Amino acid sequence: MSLNVRPILSALLRNRTGAVLVALQIALALAILVNAAYVVKQRIDILTAPTGVDDHNMFAIEFEGFTQRYNFEASLNEDLTYLRGLDGVVSASAANNVPEGGGGSSFFFYKNPGQNSSDTVWAAMYEMDEQGLKTLGAHLIAGRAFRKEEIAPPMTPQNELRPFPPVIVTEALAQALFPDGNAAGKTTYDALGRPVTVVGVVANMQGPYRQEQYKQRVFFAAQLPKVFGLVYLVRTKPGQRDTIMRIATEHLKKSNADRVIEATRSIDTYRQRTYQSDRITAIVLSFVTCLLIAVAALGIFGLATFNVSTRTKQIGTRRAVGARKRDIVRHFLVENGLITTAGIIIGCALALGVGYGLSVQYNLPRLDLYYLVGGIVLLWVIGQLAAWQPARRAATVPPSVATRTA
Repeated sequence: MSLNVRPILSALLRNRTGAVLVALQIALALAILVNAAYVVKQRIDILTAPTGVDDHNMFAIEFEGFTQRYNFEASLNEDLTYLRGLDGVVSASAANNVPEGGGGSSFFFYKNPGQNSSDTVWAAMYEMDEQGLKTLGAHLIAGRAFRKEEIAPPMTPQNELRPFPPVIVTEALAQALFPDGNAAGKTTYDALGRPVTVVGVVANMQGPYRQEQYKQRVFFAAQLPKVFGLVYLVRTKPGQRDTIMRIATEHLKKSNADRVIEATRSIDTYRQRTYQSDRITAIVLSFVTCLLIAVAALGIFGLATFNVSTRTKQIGTRRAVGARKRDIVRHFLVENGLITTAGIIIGCALALGVGYGLSVQYNLPRLDLYYLVGGIVLLWVIGQLAAWQPARRAATVPPSVATRTA
């Protein structure tokens, strides 16, 4: 028995309220599904992106001197000597920032002399000694690491006009400063116009900030951090981080009565805190998306069930004049397919509109059309599956129903 779409459309137009509501529900579900999935994918990319540092084997010790007797230089030397001598420690260094800590210091360079504002390039800044790169596990790809004699003392109001120390930059920052060639050995200029020598280039790594403009543009300055905000970064051999973190913390608490250990945390902990909002966003959007899909499927199921229950006699009549069970199933699936398709067409326009609005409002990448195509296929399949059981139940209506008068 051939299937004519025209009577199906006529039946839908006679009972269009339910069909319109379900189509709008599908449209809304598609628009939210596609954009939510795209945002979730971006959040997952952020959470799983390579960091470029040995973060799983690192921890940071935050402390503060609180008496006038506190001797910064002596304490620093004593603490680093102790930490570097611990069995299982690969390297330790003082730093002004914690990798993936969520905040820290930034700085800008001029590409050329003259302090032209159009030449500025911003980057996240690490102040570390000659063991800084080894502590982070950064990979040197050009030039050289810092030498011990190059490490300058902390910058103070009294010495802030001294020459800027040598720097090591990431590939991303090197490309921004010197797009025409290798940065190692070249000169850039600081905020005061002083020349700055780039002695090395390391592979891209995440800095302390989560902002996109700073994530890969990072540099190291060959100087010790200032007293305030200084932390110890410690890198251990695999599997020994937690044990050494506990031992080191207990020792440093007892070794100097003029300072207090404020916190000792793994770099993984800092990362979890920094990207907590991304993780929550991904979880919430995933839950909402699944809920919307379930609601849309229930709406389709409910409409198909209602149509079957209100057309029992009509179905029986069709069966009595020769319609087979598969013809009845096909009728309801085609009817549902038309409703789903209408909702999907409206949903495509909504999805693209919402995607454009998000990209403008929150500076996000434009919606990838692959997600739209995937959402269309997913909702269409779910829609047909939701209508399958009511359609099969309609096919079981016996021809004798057509003879009933009630």
